[in-house]
Order: sequence, then structure tokens, then C-alpha cells
Amino acid sequence: MCPEGTLVDESETLTVKRPSVHLHFELCKGCGRCVVSCPNGVLALSGAYNKLGYHAAKVEDLSACTGCGICFYACPEPGAITVYRKQK
Repeated sequence: MCPEGTLVDESETLTVKRPSVHLHFELCKGCGRCVVSCPNGVLALSGAYNKLGYHAAKVEDLSACTGCGICFYACPEPGAITVYRKQK
């Protein structure tokens, strides 16, 4: 199992059909940096509150995810975003 908050090349650990992003809802502080940085509009801020009282980010359109990792690098919260991408 890979640690949370990482970019994961899936060739050795899992078989994935396409790149994807996983947001850890309860760790997100709702700053929106990942939403703004995503070039494909995959993410959005949720209307629901997490246990910390923030409107956390959510996946809006997973089919548009390319696994680029820009959201991961934009996020200031360690472990809040994991990006799964295929090895090149």
C-alpha cells in the first residue's frame, strides 16, 4: 500500500485503466488551490462540510483527469490528495 499524499506510478503496485485523483475529504481545509490549479476542471469545492468544518474539495469529473499531479503540488495539506497515474 502506498502512503497517502503521493504521486503513484501504478505499473508495479496496481493495475489502473486510467489516471485518477483521490481526495481525502476529512483532511482537506477547503483552500481551493487544487480546484484552481487543475487544468481540466476535475475538482470543485463541495457544499458539504468535513469534520474540520471546511467545504472540502471533491472530484467533479474524474473522466477528465490526466494524472498530471498539479493539484497534488498545489495542495498545502500533506496527505489530502493522492494522484494515481500510469508509468510512462
